[in-house]
Amino acid sequence: MILQYTQTNLPFIDPFTISNGRTKTHQAALLVALSVGPFIGYGEAPAIAYYNITVEQMIDDLTKKQKLVEKFALTDPERYWHYLHHLFPKNPFLVAALDMAGWDLYGKMKAKPLYELWNTAWTNSLPKCDYTIGIDTIEKMQQKMQAKPWPIYKIKLGTPDDIDIIQSLRKQTNALFRVDANAGWTTEQALKLIPILAKLGVELIEQPLAKDNWEGMKILYETSSLPLIADESCVAEQDVSKCVGFFHGINIKLTKCSGITPARRMIQEARSLGLKVMMGSMNESVIGSAAIGHFLPQLDYVDMDGPLLLAEANAKGLAFEDGKVVLSNRPGLGVFF
Repeated sequence: MILQYTQTNLPFIDPFTISNGRTKTHQAALLVALSVGPFIGYGEAPAIAYYNITVEQMIDDLTKKQKLVEKFALTDPERYWHYLHHLFPKNPFLVAALDMAGWDLYGKMKAKPLYELWNTAWTNSLPKCDYTIGIDTIEKMQQKMQAKPWPIYKIKLGTPDDIDIIQSLRKQTNALFRVDANAGWTTEQALKLIPILAKLGVELIEQPLAKDNWEGMKILYETSSLPLIADESCVAEQDVSKCVGFFHGINIKLTKCSGITPARRMIQEARSLGLKVMMGSMNESVIGSAAIGHFLPQLDYVDMDGPLLLAEANAKGLAFEDGKVVLSNRPGLGVFF
């Protein structure tokens, strides 16, 4: 295999803000390419400050062990993930990018899209993708919604004005709402907010409390009228079973869990434990978002709107039609340039 990589820094259409005042105007990411003969596989890992992993750190780790990354004979992407996992034990983001490229390469070698390799079917009843409205003034959030008519909105909350925000946005549309508090509420706040949000047409609540507030989550789980989905509380495989009895489902992020390979195992475990499965975005571009798209036949909910939030596209092969995800149906990820 031959490895190539580059850094991107794509601008958001609007500054992206979540709870605790975290705002960004661009999304930095590492893009990797693995080639064998005429076949090239692509992967992506966005850098997320919350997890203290930068593109520079990923590139530094990669350059130190590039020859080892390249020497693997790719006959099975899952074996490659295990190899990478041991090669970069402290950098799951980098492993995720290389694992994605490995799967894309393997799919192209087998001349099948990933969802076909996994023996899943692309049907007309797949989950629709939501569109995220980041925290802003109520007026600006209304404007963002009006500018993007969509069947499902994911609304970032975690402010003193959360109810006013939802009430004001509800006046604009009958679309389904999902709320993501990004760990921005206390237990007491959540107990007050959830019943009101349920009456305002909210479908689910993502990560209402701090990731380690299990005591509070137990209380919410036993009283909530809405499904509670773990995000920051469910990063990797070992976290799935911990969520039973505290959350109704989990949100899997490919970058956080270290790639496609462990994400497939996480879905199987979640199903066996009776948990709902969502797959979420970390503002990946077309490349990383296409990887999420191939999981759609296995999901209850999906949040893969990175390409809709970013002002530039760095690849083709993924489209959205009123929430419906459209893949190119080319082999592997299906992305092209």
